[in-house]
Amino acid sequence: MEIGLLSYDVADLCIGKPPLQALSAAASIADALAAIKLSDDNAVSVWSCDHSSSKINHLNCLCVGKICMVDIICYLCKEENLSSPGAALRSPVTVLLPKDTGIVRHVEPSSSLLEAIGLMLEGAQNLVVPIKSRNRRKQLSRSSTLPANAANLSIQEFCWLTQEDVIRFFLSSVGLFSPIPSRSIESLGIIKADFPSINYHSPAISALGLINKSLVDQTSVAVVDSKGTLIGEISPFTLATCDESVAAAITTLSAGDLMAYIDCGGPPEEIVKKVEEELKRKKLEGMMEELLSMDDDFASPGSKPGMYSRSSSYSVRMVRRAEAIVCYPWSSLVAVMVQALAHRVNYVWVIEDDSAVVGIVTFTEMLQVFRENLESMIA
Repeated sequence: MEIGLLSYDVADLCIGKPPLQALSAAASIADALAAIKLSDDNAVSVWSCDHSSSKINHLNCLCVGKICMVDIICYLCKEENLSSPGAALRSPVTVLLPKDTGIVRHVEPSSSLLEAIGLMLEGAQNLVVPIKSRNRRKQLSRSSTLPANAANLSIQEFCWLTQEDVIRFFLSSVGLFSPIPSRSIESLGIIKADFPSINYHSPAISALGLINKSLVDQTSVAVVDSKGTLIGEISPFTLATCDESVAAAITTLSAGDLMAYIDCGGPPEEIVKKVEEELKRKKLEGMMEELLSMDDDFASPGSKPGMYSRSSSYSVRMVRRAEAIVCYPWSSLVAVMVQALAHRVNYVWVIEDDSAVVGIVTFTEMLQVFRENLESMIA
């Protein structure tokens, strides 16, 4: 049993994964925004070199981070950027990269499964893995639609491996870990009682730091009432399906109204009017106009402010709602795994019968359980 599982390496988990879209670290935030909107992924990789140049040394070219829509939205919400989001988008993309460079790590295709899990438990969100070969014709036809600064990895292509990929792999072999998967998450001790939260009536902008932290931790911000009852969430996974105009909503709305704004059907007209009125009161009416004028370049016919279209292969992300995904302390590990994977999130909220929040379970805690069991197999 353990021999079969431990024989897998990183390359085995990368079969069929698409190559990364690369962006030079010299690009602007506007370039990153355009690349994200043309990508099938939620994020683009940022590299220390320009892959479109014929003079680069690919051996010294490294992925230095990743940028997603949430990074851009949070940057536009900063006080100094509210009055002129267009100028903010002309800033270099490097201002969005976290100081912690361990979020993205390069690994060899031959790296073991245990090595990959170890890096993820140390804080790596994405493991960058070289791709040996692929259909060049398909790549060339796709790259023609990308912005000039969205580099094409013409010499060496890469994909990245995430916690979701590893958890999905373990789910396919979950019977080998019996009886652990059938145990409750409470008995396994993997419920985290420390989690970010905001009151339903509080200004959404007061959660900006929590949103940034939840993006790094791959979790979410719980929206609760005065009794601690879970009402919903402000999730980076949901915000990632929105456009940059959501920055205006975060700036003006309460946490509860923001949940309605980012829900999958697009913002209700009365909420949009509320945003416009509040922007006018704050003398920021030009902010929404400027954001919407930029969004027009990417909007689909009939689309609403706040949302944008992606490839149909990612339609599951497009129907993400602000309603939180929940389980109970007595839920089994395998049930929680299925819930998270089905909704394409890295966490599930844990509540009691009265909907009071107990905590949160994340892929990180699940990976810790599987690693401990794998290590015990070879001890």
